[in-house]
Amino acid sequence: MRARMALKYAGIAIEIREISLRDKPAHLLEVSPKATVPVLVLLDGAVLEQSLDIMHWALQQRDIDGWLLAHDEQAQQLIAENDTSFKQALDRYKYAIRFPEQAMEDYRSQGEAFLAKLEQRLTQTSFLAGKQMSLADIAIFPFIRQFSAVDADWFESTKYIKLKAWLSLMVESELFNSIMNKHPVYSDVEN
Repeated sequence: MRARMALKYAGIAIEIREISLRDKPAHLLEVSPKATVPVLVLLDGAVLEQSLDIMHWALQQRDIDGWLLAHDEQAQQLIAENDTSFKQALDRYKYAIRFPEQAMEDYRSQGEAFLAKLEQRLTQTSFLAGKQMSLADIAIFPFIRQFSAVDADWFESTKYIKLKAWLSLMVESELFNSIMNKHPVYSDVEN
């Protein structure tokens, strides 16, 4: 999601191939032996296999609103925390049945430490890196969206007023909605 948003923002035309991870096409395995998504194959044959790498590449091509300029050290730290400890807490919260070592609420509490940090940041500014949307917002947004959806009633009842408003703004954004079109699952076999 975040890679698609950055590519769309940068105005880069791409061919989207929706992949079923249970039935990985041979072409995916050829270009990316680790067979995870997203994967971006560039015109020169180079392959980018991490969403954050794809985002940086896209913004280096075209960044009309200066998303990278707003990317300060604090924003970098937020993205790093999002992609490590928060992502781990999110996965365990979402799939608590697979991680019976702790209760679902414990995993949620672990993730809440990050939510509180974002709430604090958003009390000082409109977006995570300043007064306008930036790389940090797009990089973190999909994970907060997932976290909020695990138990939407709980999330709505929380004290994260600024975070909920930010999330709503992101979900309702033209950019997000422009990348949410459904695509048929890609297969190597031609129909």
